[in-house]
Amino acid sequence: MGEESYGSFRVVSTLLFCLLPILAAAQQGSAALDVPDKFNLDMRTAARLRPELLAQSTAPGRYATGRRVFEKLAEQAHASRNRKPAWELRIVNEVLLNAFSSPDGTIYVGRGLADLAGTRAGLWAAILSHEIAHVVRRDWARRYLYEESLRYGGGSVVLGDPGLSPVAWTDSQKASEDLARFCRQLELEADLEGLMLMARTGYHPDFVPALHHLLHAQGAGKIAPSVFAMHPCWEERDRELDRAYIVASIEFERRWPEWYASPGGDPPILVFADEPRVKKTRTKEWEIRLPMRCQNLVGAVEVVLQTYSAAAPRSITEQGTSRGAASNDEVRQLTGCTSPKTTITFTVTDDSQKAMSAEVFVLDGQGAVLSRAAIPKLRP
Repeated sequence: MGEESYGSFRVVSTLLFCLLPILAAAQQGSAALDVPDKFNLDMRTAARLRPELLAQSTAPGRYATGRRVFEKLAEQAHASRNRKPAWELRIVNEVLLNAFSSPDGTIYVGRGLADLAGTRAGLWAAILSHEIAHVVRRDWARRYLYEESLRYGGGSVVLGDPGLSPVAWTDSQKASEDLARFCRQLELEADLEGLMLMARTGYHPDFVPALHHLLHAQGAGKIAPSVFAMHPCWEERDRELDRAYIVASIEFERRWPEWYASPGGDPPILVFADEPRVKKTRTKEWEIRLPMRCQNLVGAVEVVLQTYSAAAPRSITEQGTSRGAASNDEVRQLTGCTSPKTTITFTVTDDSQKAMSAEVFVLDGQGAVLSRAAIPKLRP
């Protein structure tokens, strides 16, 4: 998922290719890299680290929904005939909004992410299918082999050394960009394979963007666009998944014509919020326009604008309650989101001489967050 500071788990999860975590195979080409049949460094590394990982995690226990979903997905996963993972689900004993996979077939989900999914089978499927795809594809081994090709085969080193010449440093920077691009491609391809695994197993692909939007609203895995980023940002994932959603949805509907009868049930409400547009209309007054598109919506959603004088804006929890710095103002609008591109307009006024921060949240009928958008600072 996102790269956070996980304490003692950070090193281990990085070694095990910490990815989530979420499409059309990217336009820049496949990250396909054949793993030799006799290559087993990934499995030896998994075996060496397994005791430490087991000591810091537990069986699913009260997360019965996650266990059931995992078993269904593992049954449908198409691993190579000469390599059958020993599938197992573990819950990490830290409040992490993260999941990662071990090459041996063990999937680790942070307790915070497990609590976020709760009893919603579709969200569990979105989490687990991506990690299962990484195992089936042997993405840990692919990443390792690609790094080695950069280090030795390409005549470049991945990490720069201050003592190297400027030419060597340039090669190092390019190698780092290449590795990051390769890792982002692995993520997108695992998303694609995970979507199709969900469709075959009976979980609507729309649960993937629903999970992405929920994590984005929680502030998890914030990734600024960068040529060195190892994971795509949420917005990039939405763009790259666009056509793949259609393909996976067709496959789901072919297998499960009665959506409600599928293991995951009906697809979730989805809200795709575009980047807000801010226009200063007069002194101390701004117009904020939020273009948005909804899927699977019956009824209405509530759009909430919050403005803050504090530098760090608070966020709305999954249940719709806010936390953090005090809000100067809060404005709410209901919308049926009936057109393909519904636009919600807010007018904000402020008599202070300080810049304001603002955020927009979209909530469902129960007050749960569906989407979040950050507003550029409103300057006097």
